[in-house]
Amino acid sequence: MWQALKDHHAKVKDRRFETMVDADRATGFVAQTGDMRLDYAKTNIDADGRALLIDLLEQTGVAAKRDAMFAGAAINETEGRAVLHTALRNIDGDPVIVDGQDVMPEVRDTLDRMAGFADDVRTGRFTGQGGQITDVVNIGIGGSDLGPAMAVQSLAPYHDGPRCHFVSNVDPADVAAVLRSCDPATTLVIVASKTFTTIETMTNARTAQAWMGQSVADTGAQFAALSTAADKTAAFGIDPSRVFGFEDWVGGRYSMWGPIGLSLMIAIGPDAFRAFLHGAQSMDRHFQSAPWQENLPAMLALVGIWHNQVCGYATRAVLPYDNLLARLPAYLQQLEMESNGKGVSMDGADLDVHSGPVVWGEPGTNGQHAFYQLIHQGTRVIPCEFLVAARGHEDDLHHQHQLLVANCLAQSEALMRGRDLDEARSKVADKFSGDELERQARHRVFKGNRPSVTLAYPKMTPEVLGQIVSLYEHRVFVEGVVLGINSYDQWGVELGKELATALQPVVEGKQSAAGKDGSTAALVEFLQMHGVS
Repeated sequence: MWQALKDHHAKVKDRRFETMVDADRATGFVAQTGDMRLDYAKTNIDADGRALLIDLLEQTGVAAKRDAMFAGAAINETEGRAVLHTALRNIDGDPVIVDGQDVMPEVRDTLDRMAGFADDVRTGRFTGQGGQITDVVNIGIGGSDLGPAMAVQSLAPYHDGPRCHFVSNVDPADVAAVLRSCDPATTLVIVASKTFTTIETMTNARTAQAWMGQSVADTGAQFAALSTAADKTAAFGIDPSRVFGFEDWVGGRYSMWGPIGLSLMIAIGPDAFRAFLHGAQSMDRHFQSAPWQENLPAMLALVGIWHNQVCGYATRAVLPYDNLLARLPAYLQQLEMESNGKGVSMDGADLDVHSGPVVWGEPGTNGQHAFYQLIHQGTRVIPCEFLVAARGHEDDLHHQHQLLVANCLAQSEALMRGRDLDEARSKVADKFSGDELERQARHRVFKGNRPSVTLAYPKMTPEVLGQIVSLYEHRVFVEGVVLGINSYDQWGVELGKELATALQPVVEGKQSAAGKDGSTAALVEFLQMHGVS
């Protein structure tokens, strides 16, 4: 099914797509829902290429798989689980049936419990042993950290609750730096671990417990847990009223719509959190109903497939020209690379095409003075995804926001147009001549013809953030189905964790390094010599 796309790419790969971007293309190569617009006109995808890409969706049964996911079928086949993070935001939708049971009453009950607790913390009905809660420390890792940490920063203009901090790294410098900034007597610690056994999270949780115990009598009274392990949370001293569980059909990197989003709900309030859910739900409904050519998640996925699997571009830069989204690239690294970083298809056979790309990025305009040099003039093509709002939250500085928007649009235009040798010569003809003119001009050539897409929206709000995150979640789903892989397991994280557990007593000097490879044994010896044990 890939050959027709590769043959088409071979025919058009040297074409200057700048010449294609007329008024018709500017309106025909976009997808829009409400006030959110995806522009992919600045790519080398033409009508024939788009038709071939859409054929991929039909050949791989994306629509049927999509419907099965929303219906609660166990599409996570390697673990035998449903994939229903969408149910967590289906707050005014139809029943969702898993194993013959409607899960929505429990979802709504948990959401109501979260809202009640968040209101109690925000209003002072729930206090620390030194008074009203001033700080919330969320301890998690991976999906239980990256999602809420990104969302709290993205919705900073709506943050009117206690200060929120996030600890994830087992490096003690991470937890120590956060705890130093807090008062134990007025701090709420949220421990986010479904099993309450995640080694990094529980190590940091015990550190926070010891820190709090130096100042307050009852440490458990200022802890909450996002976990299904009621016995372990009780043993930790956390009252069941402050324990919020979620089902195994919610994967970690898809979990901030439910209890993992408690820190966000405390920060912005239950009403704004529900608006966040409504935004995601609106994108879910768009994904379920819009024709493929008008479907934002489908078209964003197909652009990614064209660039990665067809054109062979190995990386993807996510470049938000919205400083509130500074953590979005890191969030998407996990969402996309943990989901689609697979080497075998559903049946266990090796993939015959590359899986997901390397995802990376930083906000503009910072990146322009850092890695954009490589994007514009490096030897590898890096497709770029720009995100930009029409307005910021600083109305008195709107002229500065206009400069930000101009920079965003200019970068996508520059990537497309480039600068040829004649234009480069004209730039320096008044300073150089002869061979030196030629040499200097060549340094100023931009090959251009480098693709980008732009996602534009009116303003960063809870609803818009919900739409954006849901958009990218469904993009991952579509790419995974087309590639024939399971986007919802993550066996790739297991081996390193197993080896770390085995290595810890060796590092501590309690066991010999005998049997380890020479490099690992020598590194252990060096680090022990310098104080690790």
